[in-house]
Amino acid sequence: MEKMEGQPGFAVEIFKKPLVEAVLKQVALVSGFLWERGWAERNAGNLSVNVTGCFDAKELALFSACPRFDLSPGYPGLSQSVFLVSGTGTRMRDMAADPAGHLCFVCISSQGTSFHLTGFEKDGEPVMPTSELLTHLAVQELLIRQGSTEKAVLHAHVTELIALTQLARFNSEAAINNLLWGMHPETLLFVPGGVGFVPYSLAGTGQIARLTLQSIENHKAVLWEKHGCLAVGNTLHEAFDILDILAKSARIYFLCRSAGTEPEGLTAAQLEEIRNSQLGEPGK
Repeated sequence: MEKMEGQPGFAVEIFKKPLVEAVLKQVALVSGFLWERGWAERNAGNLSVNVTGCFDAKELALFSACPRFDLSPGYPGLSQSVFLVSGTGTRMRDMAADPAGHLCFVCISSQGTSFHLTGFEKDGEPVMPTSELLTHLAVQELLIRQGSTEKAVLHAHVTELIALTQLARFNSEAAINNLLWGMHPETLLFVPGGVGFVPYSLAGTGQIARLTLQSIENHKAVLWEKHGCLAVGNTLHEAFDILDILAKSARIYFLCRSAGTEPEGLTAAQLEEIRNSQLGEPGK
């Protein structure tokens, strides 16, 4: 990683840690997938991964010497947790080629009312966390509170899902899940809890963070009306898989409509058979 040369020693060392490097490889792959799918135009999309387990107590203490930024609201449930977060203004196509140069470490203070930041510089300025940081922290805090093993949160502008929310009849959680489950058996198998639905809210605000938190509590993914989708997983690969499966269902729907027909969808009996098969992953 050439960007490490000449950078502050602490950032160099933590980016070189084997466990962190493993996460960087995932970031590179998933960022590339998002760009190739057309789900990350310009600087769209963002991600966070809980990497607290990559550091021992001595290393965690070193974060306190890094620049500090206030958090409002606070996140006491994230006390001394560390997250690898995509940088604001960064492009997924660039992150695929150089993940370390477009990410930053966010270490939450012991009270949860501020965070310490470290990473490399981009264009002479430090990489700052995504504008959706509040949403990421809210979801990450919920995952910890639930005792979940999921550590990755991924947001992308999934074209097919955004298109669905442009159709008024699918602007509810029940309607959109009935459609997505009905288009392909895999959707019910691997996303049995369905998706949550958040009515249009301004991106990067406390409001969208609160609404997302309420919605994702019983789901692995949340659809933001006319904006995109956010998913959680044990890894970034798992979170991407959820987006990919949901997009496949939406794409099948639009292919049928483009052929001039309304798709039949799976019947209630067929859906019940799938639910009873226990072949899919358990619901969240």
